[in-house]
Amino acid sequence: MEILSPVGGPDSLLPAVRAGADAVYLGASSLSARSSAHNFNKDELKEAVEYCHERDVKVYLACNTLVRDDEMKKAMELVEYACSIPVDALIVQDVGLAGMIHSAAPQVRLHGSTQMSVHTPMGVERLYKMGFKRVVLSRELSRNEIKEIADMSPIELEVFVHGALCMSVSGQCYFSAMLGSRSGNRGSCAQPCRLPFYVDGGTGHDLSLKDCSLISYLRELEQLGVTSAKIEGRMKRPEYTAAATAACRQSLDTGFVDDELYKRLEAVFSRSGFTDGYYKGELGKNMFGIRSKEDVASATNKIYNSIHTMYKDERQSVPIKASLEVKDGRSSMLTVSDKQGRTVKAEGAVPVPAVNAALTEEKCLSYIRKTGGTPFYLEGFSAVIDDGLFMSAPELNSLRRKALDELLEKRKHRDAFVFSNITMPETNTRSNRKAVNYRARFTSGNVPDDFLDSELIYVPFDLRDEEYESLLDRGFAVAVEIPRGMFGIERKIADRLRHIQSFGINEVLASNLGAVELARQLRMDIHGGFGLNITNTAAIEWAESMGMLDVEVSFELTLEQLAKLGGKLPIGIVSGGRLPLMLTRNDPSDNSSLGHSSGFRKVLHDRKGMDFPLHTYGSCTEVLNSVLLILSDRKNEVFNIDFEVLRFSVENSVEIGETLNTFKRGTSRKGSFTRGLYYRGVE
Repeated sequence: MEILSPVGGPDSLLPAVRAGADAVYLGASSLSARSSAHNFNKDELKEAVEYCHERDVKVYLACNTLVRDDEMKKAMELVEYACSIPVDALIVQDVGLAGMIHSAAPQVRLHGSTQMSVHTPMGVERLYKMGFKRVVLSRELSRNEIKEIADMSPIELEVFVHGALCMSVSGQCYFSAMLGSRSGNRGSCAQPCRLPFYVDGGTGHDLSLKDCSLISYLRELEQLGVTSAKIEGRMKRPEYTAAATAACRQSLDTGFVDDELYKRLEAVFSRSGFTDGYYKGELGKNMFGIRSKEDVASATNKIYNSIHTMYKDERQSVPIKASLEVKDGRSSMLTVSDKQGRTVKAEGAVPVPAVNAALTEEKCLSYIRKTGGTPFYLEGFSAVIDDGLFMSAPELNSLRRKALDELLEKRKHRDAFVFSNITMPETNTRSNRKAVNYRARFTSGNVPDDFLDSELIYVPFDLRDEEYESLLDRGFAVAVEIPRGMFGIERKIADRLRHIQSFGINEVLASNLGAVELARQLRMDIHGGFGLNITNTAAIEWAESMGMLDVEVSFELTLEQLAKLGGKLPIGIVSGGRLPLMLTRNDPSDNSSLGHSSGFRKVLHDRKGMDFPLHTYGSCTEVLNSVLLILSDRKNEVFNIDFEVLRFSVENSVEIGETLNTFKRGTSRKGSFTRGLYYRGVE
């Protein structure tokens, strides 16, 4: 299993490599999910790749943000440059970009970002079929769930083993976008979850989790079949990178981490300590924590200085073999080779007759093995030396340095990946049409007759049988919503969908890759949900290739941006209801001291007195927006979409009726509401 370390900028590269990383991941000046990190310009990126390749360290370039149509050309230019260096893999979130890369550069390894929200065997299966070689699994998985995936996975698995935990499932958080137009899906998250949000009886920071640490479980993860142990932290200091990498290296190599190193790691960054709650399946209060004054104060200069000593010297991790030839009357020759078969021959001084002690193989070895200051260590040595000859120590040292320098230079160069220019997807192909159909999404089977004229209604997969029968008898066109959170319940959902098909219901709303693959294998008709984060024409074409009937595009697009989308597949938008801001496996209300007693309200409050309802579905809880989204009076400004979706979750029958009436009349509503991001957009 490899140790994969975060490198936010050039100053973290050397600490990561010298502390024991087998691979690093980093971002360029665009497409990085950590846009506030230093990241790497083109020259720095090339230098970083060469430095790592000299030392047998792989480099994965994070292109893990959502891409809009007007950015796709620039994104592919970065991919082309990455192919020329070349990096070892690209970490990708956007399904449209992934398809473009696979067409232009099929040799390049694609790693599915954790932003793709993959957390089930079916989700991994879908990525495999899309040409991915590895997936970064969601951080919320338990040991047993990782094992279930690993036992069935046709591709490599990467697991976060240390670092910050987002409250939301990665790729399913819109909190920062809605509150301040800084999208976590585009690398600009403002981390509002670390602010004081609270439930009744909570701590006041009920969206803030401790940092994860699974460092003591690395050998167990390796036995489960995990390929890569990933450390989070491209925004953190180089000392953090070094300490976390060294701890992982020691744990994997020896089976334990010594107390002093662990204390350094905790001192350099933690939030009230660490948690392994997700891995052990122990959710709740013990997982919550904040960065206290004591945590900050523990990161002293003394701690930083002690960590500096860990990476002051070159790490000798590349084995080589050497053979020396010293012949009378000829230049000495040192041949060195690495395990990949790269070989160099360095020519040195002509030996002279020995006056005193003649040169021996043992004497030569004592100089050739001095590889300090380089990434090499001598694994094997042989020599052919004519009798009665002599070479000085400076001559042998010079020969060694020359050979190692030449090998280092040779190791930095790799063959570029073939990149073929491909045609950009055609945008602005949709006529100026307006949606005439609407759909409604409910969290129960209690659907008013007022919605009989809706094109489709989405209802939960876990209704009682009689509720499905009643809806069908009343004349509703029914589709079932597959939960976005399917942790540990994929088989249960599959069994339930097979049963639902017996009622004649064969349409589903699928909002993650696992749900898409599950529905495909059950031969169900698929409507793509907003959780797929469709933001460009290439992604729409991907959805069409999946056999979807239609797809909801991301509500992080503005009306102007979505009007310019291309593709033939019908598209829709969420135009009414409470938008889900987070999808959390750890319910914020579980941090309450009140428990879920009678009368307990599952509501999150902020500092300004706004209430954010909590709604549980599947194996996760949605944090809903404090106000309704309303576009009912802006229909004349919404172009080139085929349908609109009204989402109902915690509203009562009066609120549901009012929202529907405003939609049908094309009017606004009383009280507070939002236009979402359709006008202001996101960074």
